[in-house]
Amino acid sequence: MAEISESAVRKVLDTVIDSATGRSVAALGMVGGIVTRGGHVAITLDVDPSRGTALEPLRQACEQAVRAMPGVLSATAVMTSERPAPPPPQAPGGGHGHSHAPSGKATGGGGRIEVPGVKHIIAVASGKGGVGKSTTAVNLALGLAANGISTGLLDADIYGPSMPRMLDVKEKPESVDGKQLKPIERYGIKTMSIGYIVAEDTPMIWRGPMVSSALEQMLRDVQWGDLDVLVVDMPPGTGDAQLTLAQRVALAGAVIVSTPQDIALVDARKGLNMFRKVAVPVLGIVENMSYFLCPKCGERSEIFGHGGAHEEADKLGVPFLGEIPLHLDIRMTSDSGHPIVVSKPESAHAQVYKNIAGRVWKQLSANQRGPRAAPRIVVQ
Repeated sequence: MAEISESAVRKVLDTVIDSATGRSVAALGMVGGIVTRGGHVAITLDVDPSRGTALEPLRQACEQAVRAMPGVLSATAVMTSERPAPPPPQAPGGGHGHSHAPSGKATGGGGRIEVPGVKHIIAVASGKGGVGKSTTAVNLALGLAANGISTGLLDADIYGPSMPRMLDVKEKPESVDGKQLKPIERYGIKTMSIGYIVAEDTPMIWRGPMVSSALEQMLRDVQWGDLDVLVVDMPPGTGDAQLTLAQRVALAGAVIVSTPQDIALVDARKGLNMFRKVAVPVLGIVENMSYFLCPKCGERSEIFGHGGAHEEADKLGVPFLGEIPLHLDIRMTSDSGHPIVVSKPESAHAQVYKNIAGRVWKQLSANQRGPRAAPRIVVQ
């Protein structure tokens, strides 16, 4: 199938008319950027923030027009603006208040994201990068599946997707109806990543609202089917993607990944507190790279210290889910696309992940009280 060209998309967008001006979105200079890959098209529309809500039908019209193009499997249009927003209204007593969504950016909708058929959605998060969060998320998902739990895995790191390499996925997702994508199945779990659509060496130079919209589409417009658990591998930190999930998805809980280092624990504490503030249950903390076992002599070395995450969990009153060593087998199996839980299922390291998965599932089962309402975040 021939790649859809940016010029062809722009030509179609030139037929989408803004009723307020009688001119096309292309003629008005609204088309800020176009990314095409394997039949999937993403568009940014630069708009005046004061017209954000009024332009929602125009945004939908752009998606519909592009989606109708031959060869297009999916189309996402996101409204964004770099223009200065008006100051927030003065609150009583001289203070100022505003909602979390920046008033200078129109994101095109803010309702709750429903994922039919999925019983529990959990986030695997870290306060900082480089702590092995994605390796933990993949092996946690595979550990759940090994325990007989139907599981999906969503790679929510738009800027640095890891799943194509960690799961050895080279094919692109297909669409049956032109509206929803079929997840790619690996090792008994259903998976989706922006990395399945965009080439590995393509930089994702996207604004915050476009990132949030892509994440929403991978939740809402993927045929996940019936799942007990959908594991979401979050990007590091506490930015747009994390807040999108916390605000608009009924998360059943979050797993925090940290190393024993003090600096990593400080950032892990920030991530944990973010989830607490938005009423997402913290299922526990995993201490990754907890210690190093020499493959030749078996000597144990605590390179990054040891027990810090366990102490932090006790201090904060959340479960400690387990410690994972720094070991060559875990790194090599992840890099090769054959994670240790499936490539060496009888190994001690695989058993650690399965045990952590069992503890997570036990908490999810105990906490099941029906869907949790997605909270609204307000910053004073």
